Amino acid sequence: MGVIIWFIAALVLAGLELAVGEFTLLMLAGGALATTGVALFGVPIWVELIVFGLSSAALIGFLRPVLKRRVTQPKALDTSPKALVGKRAEVIEEITPHSGQVRLDGTFWSARALNPMETISAGDHVTVAEIDGPTAIVWKEL
Repeated sequence: MGVIIWFIAALVLAGLELAVGEFTLLMLAGGALATTGVALFGVPIWVELIVFGLSSAALIGFLRPVLKRRVTQPKALDTSPKALVGKRAEVIEEITPHSGQVRLDGTFWSARALNPMETISAGDHVTVAEIDGPTAIVWKEL
């Protein structure tokens, strides 16, 4: 009978967490679920209560701070030129070892080939390998 009660308690606590959203009730639900597993072995009620208390305290002490930090961490928007590395670009002006131009993210960039022996013709698509100041260093896609 204790197994069913602990399982129902876990479901109720997890459901209430949806309304609260601070992870405390979810950690208590995890403790109740752990106690459900222990109760399957027919242990006395005092063992079940100790398991519930210890597992809930461990979850609140260790897992809850990690989850809260992960959820409340602001999303970072990288607007630096380094964010363009790995993006595709279209060659506008033939790329030689020393000059060329690509359309990258809607803007025009000076470009040079990653391989200095390579020439990339206009209309081809390239991938940005790195950004060197105002110049995109690119390699030709196959």
